[in-house]
Amino acid sequence: MTDAVLRNSHEAIKQGSKSFATAARLFPKDIRDDASMLYAWCRHCDDEIDGQIMGHGAVGLKADFAAAKLRELRARTRSALDGAAQDHPVFAAFQRVARRHRIPAEEVMDLLRGFEMDVEGRCYLTLDDTMDYAYHVAGVVGVMMARIMGVESRDVLRRAQDLGLAFQLTNIARDVIEDAGGGRVYLPARWLEEERIAVEAIADSKNREAVARVATRLVAAAEPHYESALWGLRDLPMRSAWAIATARGVYRAIGHRVVDAGALAWEKRVSTSRASKLALLALGGLIALRSGTVDRLRAPPPRPALWTRI
Repeated sequence: MTDAVLRNSHEAIKQGSKSFATAARLFPKDIRDDASMLYAWCRHCDDEIDGQIMGHGAVGLKADFAAAKLRELRARTRSALDGAAQDHPVFAAFQRVARRHRIPAEEVMDLLRGFEMDVEGRCYLTLDDTMDYAYHVAGVVGVMMARIMGVESRDVLRRAQDLGLAFQLTNIARDVIEDAGGGRVYLPARWLEEERIAVEAIADSKNREAVARVATRLVAAAEPHYESALWGLRDLPMRSAWAIATARGVYRAIGHRVVDAGALAWEKRVSTSRASKLALLALGGLIALRSGTVDRLRAPPPRPALWTRI
């Protein structure tokens, strides 16, 4: 019987990310439960900082209030890591999964550092700066999720980081107009300067073509990370590899749709249809099968010289 902590966690992933929820159903039950509990904590922290509900309806918080929220999140998270009893289901869930898989405290706090970047209103001048943000809010989540799947190899953890980075670059490209409306810009400022787009004018409809060109560059920057991540699948259990391959396919397809839509990409939120998800689910199964058989018979190619934090 599912307890209240698990029910809350499963609801969080269902409401917060339809793309990842589709893939998560493929995990074995124990991994699905733990992945959901980690996701619930990540989602809660993000929502608290953005003043939103399950990733939607962000209103933006005043800097001092957001900073206070961040301090509270850090204190609650440290308390959970230290083993203190938790009265909030999100932190009770996080405590379970962090202790069970011995998730390093520095990785946990790296995620909160990413939210601190939002609170500070950090400017991202170069692609490397954007990658640093992407690591803190998504790359490290990929690493922690890999630990839940039993990964210990540094090389495989790095591939998991790559997938998180690719996911976040895709998210930034998809949500650039919405983010700009909330006062947050994650696109490299130098790229915007090259297109003669003022930061405060990103959401202006007259700049859609230019913004589309920048978003296309960001989606292209995600591609080698998606490719690198593919070689981490061979070291995962088959069902976990299927889940991750499916998530990879769904997010990658979203990036391609942003590129294909061009200036119209932000008329409505880009997503994949149910039929597309089912097709990507089947393709993910084939990729996982190949990764667990043919790819295991040969050494993986060296990871390209890509940005990395680990």
